[in-house]
Amino acid sequence: MKQKRSPSWTSPVGEDARSAAARRRAESPVYAALEKKHEVALAIADLVILHRSRTGLTQETLAERMGTSVSAISRLESGFHVPSLETLRKLAEALGGRVKIDIVDVAAPKARPKRRELTKAGKT
Repeated sequence: MKQKRSPSWTSPVGEDARSAAARRRAESPVYAALEKKHEVALAIADLVILHRSRTGLTQETLAERMGTSVSAISRLESGFHVPSLETLRKLAEALGGRVKIDIVDVAAPKARPKRRELTKAGKT
C-alpha cells in the first residue's frame, strides 16, 4: 500500500530546486527581490547547464573549448554573473550552436488613428 504524504512531508534527499525556490520566494521578500534582480543571469545559467549536460561536456571540457577557466564556467552556471555577448558567442560556438537573442512579452502598440482622407480636402 502506498504511503500518503502529509503536507509537511520532505523527501529524504530534500526539496527539488524549483519548490525550494518557490518556498523561499513566498517566505522572503528579500529573496524574491534578489531572484528578480538576477533573473537574466539565472536564465543564462539554466541554459548553460542544460546544453552542457545535453552535449555530455564537463565544465573542464567546455572551458578548454572556450579558452577560459573552469571557474569562469562555474560563475556562468551559478546564476549570479551575466556574461558579455562575446562570451555568449564563444559559449555557443563551443557547444556547437549559435546565440539567439529575443525580446518577448512586449505590449503591442496602440493602433494609430486613421489618416483623414486628404482627397476630400482636395489634396493628394
